Amino acid sequence: MIEIFGILFLTVVAPLWIVFHYITTWKKQRGLSSEDEKMLDEVYDVMDRMEDRIKTLEKILDAESTDWREKHDEPEETPTYPQSTFPREAS
Repeated sequence: MIEIFGILFLTVVAPLWIVFHYITTWKKQRGLSSEDEKMLDEVYDVMDRMEDRIKTLEKILDAESTDWREKHDEPEETPTYPQSTFPREAS
């Protein structure tokens, strides 16, 4: 009789117990940790300072060289490659 309960425990109860344990563990970890939130705040601050620096540099360039935007905002030419370089997709 004890063997039957042991077998039932190992084949039914233990696997369900393990699965439900990990499901609850995953649900607890679904959000950001305080360390992750701190890192995101730091990244946001750095990004904000970088944006201010870029705006300042653009103002300086606008004052010193008025045509810098036309020179650097043009789209680059797309290089052309021979047909044999890329494999053709089957249609």
